Amino acid sequence: MIPISKPDIGEDEIRAVEDVLRSGFLVQHEKTKEFEDDFSSYIGTRYGIATSSGTTALMIALEALGIGKGDEVITTAFTFQATTNAILYVGAKPVFADIDPKTFNMDPDSVEKKITENTKAIMPVHLYGQTCDMKRLQEICYDNGLLLVEDAAQAHGAEYDGKKAGSFGDASCFSFYATKNIVTAEGGMILTNSEDAVSNARKIRNHGQSEQYLQELLSYNFRMTDINAALGLVQLRKLDFLNAKRAENAKFFTKELSDIDWLETPFVPDNVIPSWHQYTLKILNGRRDEFLQYMNDNGIGCRVYYPMPVYMQPFYQSIGFKEGLCPIAERVSREVVSIPVGPHLTEDDREKIVETIKGFEK
Repeated sequence: MIPISKPDIGEDEIRAVEDVLRSGFLVQHEKTKEFEDDFSSYIGTRYGIATSSGTTALMIALEALGIGKGDEVITTAFTFQATTNAILYVGAKPVFADIDPKTFNMDPDSVEKKITENTKAIMPVHLYGQTCDMKRLQEICYDNGLLLVEDAAQAHGAEYDGKKAGSFGDASCFSFYATKNIVTAEGGMILTNSEDAVSNARKIRNHGQSEQYLQELLSYNFRMTDINAALGLVQLRKLDFLNAKRAENAKFFTKELSDIDWLETPFVPDNVIPSWHQYTLKILNGRRDEFLQYMNDNGIGCRVYYPMPVYMQPFYQSIGFKEGLCPIAERVSREVVSIPVGPHLTEDDREKIVETIKGFEK
């Protein structure tokens, strides 16, 4: 089986973890601070706040920016539910914007239509490692006095107009889960240029403390360990190389698959450099589920990201959201399927994937 993803863990990562274990400093110590500094510098922001996961990064970022009860946050309908769960966690209301049918990212025109007097922030997701239309979204936020919080969990190293994803908002959030372009097993990061936001976020991730045993607000433990940070530091040094391998694989697939009339390869705007977290096809013949089963039966690990808009999840239906909110997201969720694109692929793997796809209609 060719897996959909595989962490690139080598001897350097193993030695880095061993060094932390032997040091005796395991929890949020020097390695965590070094990872925060190096990652924020790489993306192009002043501050980094490492957290226990990408989800807790989203939760902390929203709370640190003062978003809470009575506020509305506009986000995409087509993403993993962690994004909207974080909005609910801080007491705010998620408002779902529809998506661009080509990029699958949130459509700025739809965002503008959803703004009300209660809107406090816009939270775009750089889906599959391709950046949103950040120029339009920044303009919308500026014109309406809104905060911009980037969910960049899938976009490590992606670029828009020559700037890294995660450098555009009042805050941005990354995940380092085991399938991401940087892996720390579990872990996340908030990036910001705001001194107030970083001060608040550091308290929120550590029991509301401004210093040890001095609690100023109610919070919990959302810290990263130095074990995770040591992994992240090694992975960060490899990121550009691994992303280049992903891009090479993506270029190969686009060249080999573009002439197939029953699928569409990913669309990439001219001013965007994706991180290729996923390579996602649209299956146009109405046989997406059959295609998915065929690929997996033939040893190609494929997944559907995501099988339904967030508001159609049973929990969101139970709290009042209804089908029909975002028609494009609903249609696209029935068409998309992601094939392996990671740096773990060999040339033989790539050839097998292409040959298998071309054999679907034979």
